[in-house]
Amino acid sequence: MAIDSLFGRSADSHSALAFPLRAVWRSNPGRRSDAPVQFMISVPKKRLRHAVDRVTMRRRIREAYRLARDLHPLPEGSRIDLAFVYVDSRLQPYAKVAAAMERLLSAMQLS
Repeated sequence: MAIDSLFGRSADSHSALAFPLRAVWRSNPGRRSDAPVQFMISVPKKRLRHAVDRVTMRRRIREAYRLARDLHPLPEGSRIDLAFVYVDSRLQPYAKVAAAMERLLSAMQLS
């Protein structure tokens, strides 16, 4: 249900692209969880055919988010659903993923 509303055509869903990542987020004040952010990472099989490559990119994206999330704090009491989608068809080094994550989290602060 949360994923459907996140990727649906609703007006409260926002997205930004910072190659090789795309972020989609929406505010979800009705969520029962106390966590301020619930996020998912999608690395499509269509883009990276080998499972080891998909797992590698998921780990790089997760680590980039873990290190950058404290630099871009959310307003107190907000609850956000967030999805990161990998859009490249080749493996990217961690430095590119981290730079893209910084740009995406900065864009989330502006909107």
